[in-house]
Amino acid sequence: MEHELFIKEVRSGIYLLDEGHEATGYLVVGEEKACVIDTMNGWNDLCAAVRRLTDKPLVLVNTHGHPDHILGNIYFDKEIDHALISPRDRTLAESFFETIPEVEEMCRKSGHSVPPFGDIREGDIIDLGGRTLEAFELAGHTDGELLLLLREDRILFTGDGINHHLWLQLDGCLPMNEVLAELDRLMFLEEMADVILHGHARDFDDISLMGLFTKRHR
Repeated sequence: MEHELFIKEVRSGIYLLDEGHEATGYLVVGEEKACVIDTMNGWNDLCAAVRRLTDKPLVLVNTHGHPDHILGNIYFDKEIDHALISPRDRTLAESFFETIPEVEEMCRKSGHSVPPFGDIREGDIIDLGGRTLEAFELAGHTDGELLLLLREDRILFTGDGINHHLWLQLDGCLPMNEVLAELDRLMFLEEMADVILHGHARDFDDISLMGLFTKRHR
């Protein structure tokens, strides 16, 4: 099936959500709440899929404002008050919802609408009960790219900020020297996480990917 949603529990209560092998989101379930990290291209009713995995109140975070990380937000309009995104990427994300013609058709067919955005900044902590996600800003792929550290499980969710094919050729990307400076600022996270889950992953990457990227581009 084209654009099929593949779901894999990579650790107890942590799910990898792979939409057609083109984009990946995640569900982290705590004792009191659950957090959805990125919603991909919106080809599937991601909220319905999440609700088959947990009935806990939901928090939704978009790691950045590109379409393949936000368009599925529409399915959560009745579950959340807002989707959290860096204020530095908010205008970017809103522009895609306004200019991609398929969004209006998706909303019309599904009976959903685009939930508004709320702000999340570096240092903010999302407490799920027994599990906490802390936000860090990694400007590069976009100005407002976020990393989320799941401290208790030593997992770093990196969106498109750290992966095997980091795109820096798009409008709005930072120059390489600035990206490397941002990475240098955050290298302490190597000591706080063991593995990475990025926005196009099918399983864990070792945290060493963070340092390998900086070495490869110096």
